[in-house]
Amino acid sequence: MSFEHHSSDEQGARLVQLKGRIDSATAGAFEQAVQDLFATPGARALMDFAAVDYISSAGLRVVLMAAKRAKQAQGRLLLCGLPQHVREVFEISGFLKIIDSVNDRAEGLRQLAA
Repeated sequence: MSFEHHSSDEQGARLVQLKGRIDSATAGAFEQAVQDLFATPGARALMDFAAVDYISSAGLRVVLMAAKRAKQAQGRLLLCGLPQHVREVFEISGFLKIIDSVNDRAEGLRQLAA
């Protein structure tokens, strides 16, 4: 399976919907999709993983890079919709201790709008 992404502006935040496999073959496309999320100081972004089947360390690196850019820009990054098998990868790697996540897109947009 390939990787797809779609970005849109929702309630003052950037929503990035991800789909498919995020691995070494697709991490470059993922990085391009999120590299400008925090170009504006104070930007807010929500990454929706609901349709992600798999994420490798290469994909985790891109998420970490986005989180660092959010911090530098005094913005906020939230993850949402993590399927159980993807959530386990984030938990094992320790990422959920440093990057906030919520259950679903509606909750994420609500938190970013607050």
